[in-house]
Amino acid sequence: MPSVLELADRFGRVARDLRVSLTDRCNLRCTYCMPEEGLAWLPREEQLTDDEVRRLIRIGVSMLGITEVRFTGGEPLLRRGLLDIVRDAASLTPRPQLMLTSNGIGLERLAVPLREAGLDRINVSLDTLDPERFQALTRRDRFADVMLGLTAANAAGLTPVKINTVLMRGINDDEAPALMRFALANGYQLRFIEQMPLDAQHRWDRHTMVTADEILAALQEFDLQPDSVSRGTAPAETWLVPGHLDAAGNPARVGVIGSVTRPFCGDCDRTRLTADGQVRNCLFATDESDLRKLLRAGASDDQIAEAWVIAMRGKRAGHGIDDPSFLQPARPMSAIGG
Repeated sequence: MPSVLELADRFGRVARDLRVSLTDRCNLRCTYCMPEEGLAWLPREEQLTDDEVRRLIRIGVSMLGITEVRFTGGEPLLRRGLLDIVRDAASLTPRPQLMLTSNGIGLERLAVPLREAGLDRINVSLDTLDPERFQALTRRDRFADVMLGLTAANAAGLTPVKINTVLMRGINDDEAPALMRFALANGYQLRFIEQMPLDAQHRWDRHTMVTADEILAALQEFDLQPDSVSRGTAPAETWLVPGHLDAAGNPARVGVIGSVTRPFCGDCDRTRLTADGQVRNCLFATDESDLRKLLRAGASDDQIAEAWVIAMRGKRAGHGIDDPSFLQPARPMSAIGG
């Protein structure tokens, strides 16, 4: 059925990219995301059921013009019904592009089943190539599992496999060239992401953040060239890496997501669903709209779609991180979804 509504805001932006958080739980404890003891996870009864997740994705695709769905967490591979959710989304008409962002743990086992279910590609978070540093950063000794997961994803055809890296001053900011060489050698596409104010501890400090300009300066040895392909609504600015190809034989690229110093709010086309069924019209929104309540009250698809449209209409022009009045969201990234 053709789209009859659009997730448009007051500034002319239309959301086509749906980020679906399948769980707030994670099997790592990254220092820049959550405390060592973890967080108070959502009670099971507050989380969307598999059927509720599938229904909201169907409404988004068939009624609201969603063309891309990305599954996030927490760690989405922990969701027991993941394969069925992916399979159901892949069966929709029109078929959306299906992506997933993971820490890579468990991917060795799930890469092929995910591809068979209909997943198109995957992003894996990896901030260091040093196993000891990995353990210090994540508080877990799982570096080998992530490496196996990357290899499995590439072999399964979840390409281009993208690596998401956050550089932190005095911690791993010396690894940019090594991470680049690793990605080029394996046909992965590396994307550096500026650290954002989304930590549970609320300790983010812009003055200690490694900026996009600093990241590019650290990659000077690769003689990066401007990418002639428009980024469109994608969050990453990309550069070509001369003399290198990716796993598909295309020119190798590296991306930089400068959410803080090079905001791309004017081109944002994303809408987000949390694991407990809240619509967030911006990653940094301080309020949410409850679709779970509508689902469980017996609302029709039309009523849910209209509520979603209203939620997106209130999206702000930008995230306002540079504004003195900026407030960090109460929920951390693990609860919002990437």
